Amino acid sequence: MTFDYDLFVIGGGSGGVRAARIAASEGGARVALAEESRMGGTCVIRGCVPKKLMVFASEMPEAVSQARAYGWDATIDSFDWTAFRNTLENELTRLEAAYRKTLQTAGVIIYDARASLIDPHTIALSTGKTITAKHILIATGGLPFVPHIPGADLAVTSDAMFHLPKLPAKAVIVGGGYIASEFACILNGLGVKVTQIYRGDEILRGFDIEARTHVVAGMERSGIQILRGRDVVRLDKADDHIAVHSSLGEIFSCDLVLYATGRRPNTAGLGLEQIGVTVKSTGAVIVDEFSQTVLPSVYAVGDVTDRINLTPVAIREGHALADTLFNARPTKADHELVPSAVFTQPEFGTIGLTEEQAAARGLTDVYVSKFRPMRTAFAGMPEQYLMKLVVDTETQKVLGCHIVGPGAGEMIQLAAIAVKLGATKGDFDRTVAVHPTASEEIVTMRKVTRQIGATIKA
Repeated sequence: MTFDYDLFVIGGGSGGVRAARIAASEGGARVALAEESRMGGTCVIRGCVPKKLMVFASEMPEAVSQARAYGWDATIDSFDWTAFRNTLENELTRLEAAYRKTLQTAGVIIYDARASLIDPHTIALSTGKTITAKHILIATGGLPFVPHIPGADLAVTSDAMFHLPKLPAKAVIVGGGYIASEFACILNGLGVKVTQIYRGDEILRGFDIEARTHVVAGMERSGIQILRGRDVVRLDKADDHIAVHSSLGEIFSCDLVLYATGRRPNTAGLGLEQIGVTVKSTGAVIVDEFSQTVLPSVYAVGDVTDRINLTPVAIREGHALADTLFNARPTKADHELVPSAVFTQPEFGTIGLTEEQAAARGLTDVYVSKFRPMRTAFAGMPEQYLMKLVVDTETQKVLGCHIVGPGAGEMIQLAAIAVKLGATKGDFDRTVAVHPTASEEIVTMRKVTRQIGATIKA
């Protein structure tokens, strides 16, 4: 059978774009891609990139405060949200154009349309056009999830945060994950009074408990009100503000409610189940190690599979798929020991096992150092770093590394190389420190802070 394309990609985010580009430029495949919204997907248009730029903006007041402590006659006036938002939009437009140019240079045909599947080799576009392809890749990412409560339409999601007409004076953020926590810090840094509501015992569930506790302490010290153990049950419009009703009977008045209670795979209306593609109850596409669904011609990568929902992982999955299909290199994306960063204030970088996970496996040595960094200690600020290594007692292999403090994301990227290579605590100890830096603490911790877990018996 002759097909219009060798590969048709549905979704113009990081994973889909990488697969399309590599398949076309390196694999010589005839490739097309459909994107119903802006090219670049969640990360570039409404996620990682604009969020990090907002993080930078929110850190400026503290930088000015530090400058004064260092002798500068430094002041800072009110924040011009409109000016920042317009510059941000221009930058996103530039990035979107760059993504398009990259695809076009590689020879990928772009369709600005919504796509759905008719059968394992046929795609229907919202323009009315029908296309056939030998292979089809689903790379449609995820969408924010908002629970069905009265007044839910009064809330916004993270997608809208970069386009607000104005900054609120007071904001309630619902959720305890990294997106909720990052936006709590961003808004707080921009001068918004922030209350974060989470139904669990502590925010940042799933991360190392000691590390996340350190993050929370820093957030609360900066003025963020974090309320645990309750949920939001109703939102009401009250004059010129929103009334937020909690499950404990509390009522909070604010100008903005942000729901950051997780994301769901974006598979509704794609026609997957109708053609036999297996999906989970959440909508996540079920794939094997090569990102292949139960239909040999249909694949999926990125957040739509709900494996590890990080942009660099989606990129690796997309690249691996292109190599497998068109470069004669069957490749499985590596999902082991993936580093990540949470851009809260303080920042948090992590790779590998938490202390709790390691303890469940066996006897573990835990090294912890808490200290005031030179930069802020001189300025009289209370900020503390936390650096932590989780080490297998028997083999001395470093199982996890957790860093909380300025630049933690940059540091964990480099530490991740050592952990990925299987470095031992001795390898860290033999590495000469770079002085004076905060990161030198990672190679100068010598005394075990505590030993946890139990010896696993055969």
